[in-house]
Amino acid sequence: MQKVNLTQHFLIAMPNMVDPHFAKTLTFICEHNEQGALGVVVNRPIEMNLQTLLEQVSIPLESDAFKSVPVHFGGPVQIDRGFVLHKPLGQWQSTLAVSSEIGLTTSKDILQAVARGEGPRQILVTLGYAGWAPGQLEHELAQNAWLTVQAKPEVIFELPPEARLPAAMSLLGIDYASLSEQAGHA
Repeated sequence: MQKVNLTQHFLIAMPNMVDPHFAKTLTFICEHNEQGALGVVVNRPIEMNLQTLLEQVSIPLESDAFKSVPVHFGGPVQIDRGFVLHKPLGQWQSTLAVSSEIGLTTSKDILQAVARGEGPRQILVTLGYAGWAPGQLEHELAQNAWLTVQAKPEVIFELPPEARLPAAMSLLGIDYASLSEQAGHA
């Protein structure tokens, strides 16, 4: 099978996606290699904002800048753990550098900095992440479960959650509503 690296790509769930975790989702792939793939769903806010999350982990909120930022369902893996997708990259205790500009951080120090108003300027906070075993994502792509497109950070960080999936589709020149639920049919 041809090796493909989808790091810094969007996965767009096809309309026939039946998995309730991923139906109508836009997922940003943070890492894709021979060990598998890791990403976060970026268009599924949950009934929690950053202020509530910070209260739950006993971090005092000193800055109001991000208090109403929605927390998102990032995927079905480790849903009790927080993940912060952010720009710029910065220096945090536990960060996966997605690119020279974007990081995915799991350490508490980034939330503490955000609470003080000293964190990254652009953040997306999730509970959980999406993970694929070696070859699993490639298999799903071969089954027409996903469309892929090179990600643009502004789709994640500058658009409201409900506008992200249509914006990613427009990067492909496709209107999401025009996709058929049957593979191979227009």
